[in-house]
Amino acid sequence: MNTPDDILAQAARDGDRAAFATLVARHYDRIFGLAWRLTGSRADAEDLAQDICAALPVKLSHWRGEAKFTTWLYRVVMNAAHDLRRRQATRARAADGWGDWEIARQDEITAEAAALDWLTAAMARLSPELRDTVALVLGEEMTQAEAGQVLGLSEGTIAWRMSEVKKRLRAIAAEEAK
Repeated sequence: MNTPDDILAQAARDGDRAAFATLVARHYDRIFGLAWRLTGSRADAEDLAQDICAALPVKLSHWRGEAKFTTWLYRVVMNAAHDLRRRQATRARAADGWGDWEIARQDEITAEAAALDWLTAAMARLSPELRDTVALVLGEEMTQAEAGQVLGLSEGTIAWRMSEVKKRLRAIAAEEAK
């Protein structure tokens, strides 16, 4: 069967699946070949050709038959390739700086881990009473009054202990800095 493209396109536009299948079979290599030449990538060309074939039924509803079907189809492929380039350029611009951001993020994670390691080692040098107080106030985010209730101490004693913890941690840091 050698039905002209224009007749097949009109039938496909009107819902004839066989006509649509014939059009796609007849022109898939053309679509893929042009997509490959426009993108320079086999993978992009395969994706683009599939996307075009999937969108072709909707696109055919806009085909008016004023130009030869293949001319119209080439334009569809060109537009799809241009859209792909724009999307890739947008993604590339959006991705610009992400590498620097990730390096900074990794540096921050490393610094936080080092600070936590230092704090853990410094806390081990404190008395058990001070460690208990810090564990409740900072670790469990209790108020000094709540920590006092748990430990059976006054709020003032908890405040003094927290002040003592800060003073001792500063002393440990100064000693290590020398």
